Amino acid sequence: MRIAPTYSLAAWVFLRLLGVVYLLAFWSLATQIVGLAGHDGILPARLYMDGARAWAAAEQVGLDRFRVLPTLCWLSTSDAFLRCLCLGGAALAASLIAGAAPVVMLPLLWLDYLSLMVVGREFLSYQWDALLLETGFLAIFLAPLAWRDRRRTRVSPPRIAVWLMLWLLFRLMLGSGLVKLASGDPTWRSLTALLYHYETQPIPTPPAWYAHQLPAWFHKASTLVALAIEIVAPFFILGPRRLRQLAFALFIGLQTLVAFTGNYAFFNLLTMSLCVFLIDDEMILAALNRLRHGYGGPPKRSAKAEGPPHQQGVAQPFQSRVGRIRRAVLIAVAAITVPVSAVTFTSSIGLPLPIEPLVLPIAELIAPLRSVNSYGLFAVMTTTRSEIIVEGSHDGVTWVAYEFKYKAGDVQRRPPWVAPHQPRLDWQMWFAALGRYEDEPWFRNFSLRLLEGAPDVRRLLAYDPFEGRTPRYVRGVLYRYRFSGWTTRRRDGVWWTRERLGEYSPPVSLPVQPPR
Repeated sequence: MRIAPTYSLAAWVFLRLLGVVYLLAFWSLATQIVGLAGHDGILPARLYMDGARAWAAAEQVGLDRFRVLPTLCWLSTSDAFLRCLCLGGAALAASLIAGAAPVVMLPLLWLDYLSLMVVGREFLSYQWDALLLETGFLAIFLAPLAWRDRRRTRVSPPRIAVWLMLWLLFRLMLGSGLVKLASGDPTWRSLTALLYHYETQPIPTPPAWYAHQLPAWFHKASTLVALAIEIVAPFFILGPRRLRQLAFALFIGLQTLVAFTGNYAFFNLLTMSLCVFLIDDEMILAALNRLRHGYGGPPKRSAKAEGPPHQQGVAQPFQSRVGRIRRAVLIAVAAITVPVSAVTFTSSIGLPLPIEPLVLPIAELIAPLRSVNSYGLFAVMTTTRSEIIVEGSHDGVTWVAYEFKYKAGDVQRRPPWVAPHQPRLDWQMWFAALGRYEDEPWFRNFSLRLLEGAPDVRRLLAYDPFEGRTPRYVRGVLYRYRFSGWTTRRRDGVWWTRERLGEYSPPVSLPVQPPR
């Protein structure tokens, strides 16, 4: 009789990795949250929540306001409170890594990050933010009912919780592949997407420059391999152990290559963390045995996944009652999230399910929680790279450029290594360059903060060319950037070449205050 696989070790490893991801995410936000959403930030959380309070009062919205805008910022939007949310989240993440009361830490981490996403708006609207929130929510049901999560006394988590994690990984990987073909983008269908990707992605790494120089046949072959991994390998998740091992190797390899050539915050580490559930306890123990004894050594019998309840630090009757309650809640969560996520997933690739009319009201009800999402990076490949160079002037004649910390600017500056930190202003500048100034109200706010000399906003930049003084005018100029070639790089020492395309935003200035 075949014994069902257990995942006690996999879950133990996964929760530590998730703690690391949370720690990186909160640490990254702590360094920039005031400049992005503080009192004098680009998109002040106080103005957003003031508007929310006015709406709730005008519409006489009661407790439902906390579902529509689920954030702790109903309590406060001060700079100190925003910092506390970030630093408190980092402390909770450290506790999760240490194994301290994960059944308490995981819900608090999820609520903390959700609170920041609500008030962060455009600056916390990336797919990895959504993925972290969905992963963090499902991870709540993996937490052992113990005050201390110890590897030696851990029991296998509920099978439904493991399945939900694998379902998330399946949707993430398959969705990322199918949306590329469903979008109709010619570069994916002709296998030429990677001819452009390394150069046009938001913040390339130094190896991206070298990858861009490779021949076209290599890029086409790489595109085909990437699509095959994203579209075919997810079905290995449903197969036997050998296929799941192969899927694990392929997914980890793909994410490693993506991280090597692009700065995508904590996305790659989070995706690799989900892959842990492709290897059950038997696989982990077998790998450890091979490392311990060598490939020719005698195999060691795997430890039982189940341990006696008293070893978990919770009295057996209490654990039993809480376990039954959590199992019932988990079944209810699965009954809601699986059909909603299935409908969301199929809609993203243009294949709506017959149950969609029945599921959409539920999807709309839980949408504010941002914990059931669709995924699919680079559905349409950007084939040219436009960059906004922000300039300031005292007289409207002589203009000086502001330099950002990480995005392309100075053509002699090497592409940076910045992940797992995500410079969210630099990322938003990349998206703004794809559209029009009129459609990016946050960019106007950013320009006004530079005119006001807001110190927390200036700290988001590499340096202030006006050395603390405020310019009278600020504008955006659009340039076309390209990676330099080998000859140009050796001759001029530049990583980029650029040509001016024209004006992105007109010169703006602060209203002149009448004399008193």
